Amino acid sequence: MKQMVNLEIANEILAQKIQSIEDEYVNLTDTHKRILSKDIISTINQPPFNRSPLDGYALISEDSKGASEENPVVLEIVEEVCAGSYPTKELKNNMATRIMTGAPIPKGADCVIRQEDTYEKDGKVYIYIELNKFQNYCFEGEDLKKGQTVIKKDSEINFGEVGIIASLGMKQVSVYKKPKVAILSTGDELLDIGEKLIPGKIYNSNIYTLSARLKELNAEPIILGICGDDIEKTSRKIENIIDEVDLVITTGGVSVGKKDIIKDVMKKINADILFWKVDIKPGTPVLCSYLKNKLIISLSGNPAASSITFELLVRPVLSQMVNKKDSKLKRTSAIFDNSYLKKSKKRRFLRGKLSYSQNGPVVKLTSSKQSSGVLSSTLKCNCLIDVPKGSTGLEKGDKVEIIPL
Repeated sequence: MKQMVNLEIANEILAQKIQSIEDEYVNLTDTHKRILSKDIISTINQPPFNRSPLDGYALISEDSKGASEENPVVLEIVEEVCAGSYPTKELKNNMATRIMTGAPIPKGADCVIRQEDTYEKDGKVYIYIELNKFQNYCFEGEDLKKGQTVIKKDSEINFGEVGIIASLGMKQVSVYKKPKVAILSTGDELLDIGEKLIPGKIYNSNIYTLSARLKELNAEPIILGICGDDIEKTSRKIENIIDEVDLVITTGGVSVGKKDIIKDVMKKINADILFWKVDIKPGTPVLCSYLKNKLIISLSGNPAASSITFELLVRPVLSQMVNKKDSKLKRTSAIFDNSYLKKSKKRRFLRGKLSYSQNGPVVKLTSSKQSSGVLSSTLKCNCLIDVPKGSTGLEKGDKVEIIPL
């Protein structure tokens, strides 16, 4: 078992143990934010026929030569085609088809004139301008071609991808299954919400905080509840669920106190302890273990600490499980808009709110209270500020490194 590893080493150790999860077919309406497990290949040309981009008249471009407002070209209208219908007549010289936006261009026509540049009377159209060949003409397959790889596997599906897939007529898509994540809290001091608060007890917020975050990240939380500081009960809970989930998260019991039981639990269930403690603050006492090819990540019971270490350690694991392209933590920089004069013997992560000004990204502290037990510091938090080990403090205007959430 390794002790007191830095964050990057901790991420590397976890990455080596992650198993990709299986895929499944789901309805297109259920794919938002899911990760593709197979390439999307176009089965049709898009558009599937030559079509008009505007309301007007399809014609043969050479018939428009010399046309002007003073000397219009007059063509016979032989047909009208609306979107959803299909032309039945092939155009010859001196003929035109009335056409609507999105309608198929008839055979023989090689351009479309917009309605505003014409005048129609008694079954004839008067053309006022010259057109070039294929002007206002959308070709079959000019957007997507049959057989083309449209979206590559391991891409996240957002609204644009959903629209493209729908345009190909696909009802179902192959995506990675949502990771199933069990969450268990330990601690004799914990009560579940709805119970009467009595002296010495606190409500268990960690399970609900992490469950909500897992849902935001497209994982399926499985809440195991509270075990108290009970080695036997905690061991049974983990052993009973380990085969049914992809990951187990516990909170509490990972420090050096008399009732910090998680190390003993891992030994009892014969889990391989990968490391204990990460050289960061808050959230130093993290214990990561491995059982039956599944990771067990045990976080601090302090609410803010558990949220921060979840982002730093658990979120990259979830991303890698579903082969998300960029599973590593994204980093950027911003200008610090507070002063934080506290010295940092350890690498420290502060809760921040990132916004944008005319001069670029700016970050402020969500709260002046940044200790591991202050859950209110997570309100409006959309990034973590990475303060290097040995920092003597941050001044307003300093450039800082941040991790967007």
